[in-house]
Amino acid sequence: MSDDTPRIPPLEVERWVNSPPLTPEALRGRVVLLDIWEYTCVNWIRTSPYLRAWHRDYADLGLSVVGLHAPEFAFGRDAATIERGVREHGLTYPVALDNDFRVWEALGNFAWPARYLFDAGGRLAARWIGEGEYDRTEARIRELLVDRAPGVDLPPVTPEAARFAATEQPSYADVTEETYIGADRRVPGSVRLSGEWRTSGDHVELAGGTGEITLPFNAGEVNLVAHPGPSGRAAVRVLLDGRPLDGERGADVDPDGVARVDRAAMFRLVAGASRGDRVLTLVTDQPGFRAYVFTFGP
Repeated sequence: MSDDTPRIPPLEVERWVNSPPLTPEALRGRVVLLDIWEYTCVNWIRTSPYLRAWHRDYADLGLSVVGLHAPEFAFGRDAATIERGVREHGLTYPVALDNDFRVWEALGNFAWPARYLFDAGGRLAARWIGEGEYDRTEARIRELLVDRAPGVDLPPVTPEAARFAATEQPSYADVTEETYIGADRRVPGSVRLSGEWRTSGDHVELAGGTGEITLPFNAGEVNLVAHPGPSGRAAVRVLLDGRPLDGERGADVDPDGVARVDRAAMFRLVAGASRGDRVLTLVTDQPGFRAYVFTFGP
């Protein structure tokens, strides 16, 4: 009788970071966690501490964490940009740049982030799509490490997974959904543009003068994926309900209420905001500044 359990697919990617090219054969005998990620995706960013913890605590015991970066936007295909993202997120495990989505498609994947866990024989043992279930993921990792090497002396559960299991998870009920700004996925009425903007499929770009983006929302956290444009720097003034940010200022907004966009990345604009019908306004006069998508948290 044949075993139809999915296996680790060929890892045919454009480039590797933190490692020479890996193959399913080279990984045979190790438990493998294949993490599909995108460096500007807030859902993956919230997952990343757990991935770093599993690599930290279990790599020497037979676990291989392998990051598979699949770009959502065109700038995410640039190797230097992703290498910078790898450094900024503190990833020291192998990362494969799946620019053509070959491995993504071989897995039948459909979303970021996603975690595929394979046993030491290369067979798929579990899959998780999206955030959460970190305690269950770690429990399954530990089971597979014991199956691989009975009697292995495992450390305590990572502090990260233990805290997750003990903490009541925030509710995303009524939180504004991901809001794309480019023409391909923008929902009519979700944002308002003032000024001279050029609209492309996945972003808007300021052509000249002063431009504003106005976003009604209901969330405690607001982030923006943005690109500074050809100058490499863009100052973006951030207003909440028409006023400069103060106590609800996100980590990437300076005390003067300005977010300084110096690379293609996700920028944290609002944090700890009181819930309700709020309005965020972004103002910039940097030609070439690009805005892609707003993401939110409770």
